[in-house]
Amino acid sequence: MWGTYMSQEQNTIIDYLRDLNSRKPVPGGGGVSAFTGALAAGLAAMVCSLTVGKKKYADVESVIIATADKITGIQKDLVECMNADAEAFEPLSRAYGLPKNTPEEIEEKERVMEACLRDAANPPLRICELIAGLLPSVKYVADNGSRLAVSDAGCSAALAIAAIKAAALNVYINTRLMKDREYAQGINNRVDMYLKVVPEYDMIYNSVMEVLK
Repeated sequence: MWGTYMSQEQNTIIDYLRDLNSRKPVPGGGGVSAFTGALAAGLAAMVCSLTVGKKKYADVESVIIATADKITGIQKDLVECMNADAEAFEPLSRAYGLPKNTPEEIEEKERVMEACLRDAANPPLRICELIAGLLPSVKYVADNGSRLAVSDAGCSAALAIAAIKAAALNVYINTRLMKDREYAQGINNRVDMYLKVVPEYDMIYNSVMEVLK
C-alpha cells in the first residue's frame, strides 16, 4: 500500500515516521504537508463512497460521484508533491555546503542557491494551490454527504487547514532567502491568496462541530 506514496525504503508508515524523526533531510515539512493534504482528500472521498448507493441521497448521487473523481485527482497530485518536495530539497541541501572562499565562489554559490530556492518553493506552493482547490469539494460533501460520515468531513477540513498552513511555512522559509525580492514577494502573494481558504475550512469544521455536539 505505502509503495504508492513513498520510496521502497520507506514502505511502511513506521519506516516513514522513523525517517521523519531522524536527522535525514527528507521527509520534512513540505512532504508531510502534502501527505496531510492527501489524508484530508481521502476522508472527503470516503464520505462520497459512503453516500453513493444510498436511496436517501439519490438526488445528489451524480454530483457526489463527480466530486469524488475531482477529490481523488487532487489527492494524486498531492502524493506527487511528496516526491517533488524531497527531490527539490536535495539540491538545496547540497547548495548550502558550497564553498565561498573567493568572490567567484561566492557569486557561484549565490547563483546556485537562488535557483535551488526557487525549485524548493515550488512543491509547497503547489500544495497550497491544491488544498485551496479542494475546498469546494470538502464543503459539498460536508453539506450533502452521508450524515453518518459528517465527522469525517469535519476531519477533512481540519487536516486541510493543517496542510495548507504547513505548506505555506515551507514556501516562506525559501522565499525569505531569495535575493530577487520581487520574485519572492510574488510567490508570497500567491500563498497569501491561497491561505484565504482557511476561514472557510474553519466554517466547515465549526458547522460539523455544531451538528455533533
